[in-house]
Amino acid sequence: MRRLLPAALLLAALLSGCGYALVGRANMLPEGVRTIQIPAFSNRTTRVELEQRVTQAIADEMVSRGGLQLVDDPDEAHLILRGVIQSFGVNPVSFNEEGRATRYQALVTAGIELLDHRNEDAVLWKNDQYVFRETYEVDPASADTFDQESRAIREIA
Repeated sequence: MRRLLPAALLLAALLSGCGYALVGRANMLPEGVRTIQIPAFSNRTTRVELEQRVTQAIADEMVSRGGLQLVDDPDEAHLILRGVIQSFGVNPVSFNEEGRATRYQALVTAGIELLDHRNEDAVLWKNDQYVFRETYEVDPASADTFDQESRAIREIA
């Protein structure tokens, strides 16, 4: 046990200086960033409410995980996150013995960019084909199986 303790301490010291972090705890944002504006994403799909739910869910995550304050005024924002939802789909992926869907996959494709508003809207991160994918179970006997798009929007948000 006495030989293991120094080895464990050495390993901890080495890992602490090489960029390893707990998932969801690393901060890759520029120094001094404290505020973010997330305007409602544009929606190029035919599904209403999708942009509202996705925008709100992303804003909630940026505040809770990123430790950022959400602001409405772009003049108060250090960062601006913009997005365009390009596609949305829901497809059954598993079936029971009667042929009814028991699992669906929701898929949203979006173009997203994170801008440093303090630095003339310099692009910090951009992905024109970012894919959100979520698989979820359903009860085939449930009455809400007919409106899978609404459920899919809730699940993917």
